[in-house]
Amino acid sequence: MIEAKHLTKRYGEKAAVDDLSFTVQPGIVTGFLGPNGSGKSTTIRMIMGLDHPTGGQVTVNGRHYHDLRWPLREVGALLEAKAIHPGRPAWAHLWMLAQVNDIPRRRVDEVIAMVGLESAARQRAGRFSLGMGQRLGIAAALLGDPGVLIFDEPVNGLDPDGIRWVRLLLRRLAAEGRTVFVSSHLMSEMALTADEVIIIGRGRFLAQQSIAEITAQPAARFVRVRSPQLDIVRSALDVRGAATTLEDDGSLSVRGLDEAAIGELAASQGLVLHELAPQTASLEDVFMELTSSELEYSGTTSTKGKRP
Repeated sequence: MIEAKHLTKRYGEKAAVDDLSFTVQPGIVTGFLGPNGSGKSTTIRMIMGLDHPTGGQVTVNGRHYHDLRWPLREVGALLEAKAIHPGRPAWAHLWMLAQVNDIPRRRVDEVIAMVGLESAARQRAGRFSLGMGQRLGIAAALLGDPGVLIFDEPVNGLDPDGIRWVRLLLRRLAAEGRTVFVSSHLMSEMALTADEVIIIGRGRFLAQQSIAEITAQPAARFVRVRSPQLDIVRSALDVRGAATTLEDDGSLSVRGLDEAAIGELAASQGLVLHELAPQTASLEDVFMELTSSELEYSGTTSTKGKRP
């Protein structure tokens, strides 16, 4: 289990992490989500004892990371896949880690096979592709057979087959009763992988819920409407106080009225509807809604402007 209590990290006047509290339970995959600059990496670094909190604390199984006798056997982490000496072969890198953590040599071969790097085990890490580096980083995290696993962007650089492999691996590790904590920007993949998510913005806690709960809340529900009289339908809905959004595919997303109320309104005004379908927002939709005011950097999708 990972437990953060009022965790705070300041760099001068800037709060990278601000009074953050959460618990990561064993037996499930917990996603860690937030926009760029939200404090995810800083939080993970504090869990791993690489950064010291300005305030509060974070523990692994009730102890601070630096108090663990054999850290690699209790906590495995993939933070930066390329943080390996480029001249060292993959097998030698893992064997070095095994020796300083009193891990038997056979475990090196086991994790190399587990991540599919048998044919590249004697190659220098500097020649590895990004995806191969990710696999080696995952092998290092698994080396001590730890009960707590932390992965920062584990599918970065992997092809679709590799992404699916990581997804199944994480779920299997959680099913074995381990604590699995995963940071990622890929909302669609996280929706398939995680059982619950912790969402932060500007270093502050925003939400911790299961995927089912966070996408089933009223704010995540809407009705998709299609009509050859869409402008008139939209005006009528606006009068009734509904929130409407015109989507790129020409449909109208409606919040604040259910499908029965929309259908009755259209019928009372003789309006034609081609589609009236209740929808549940995706994890990405909910994430964007929760973090829209927490973005450190934002831009515009407009490409209009004056040519030089």
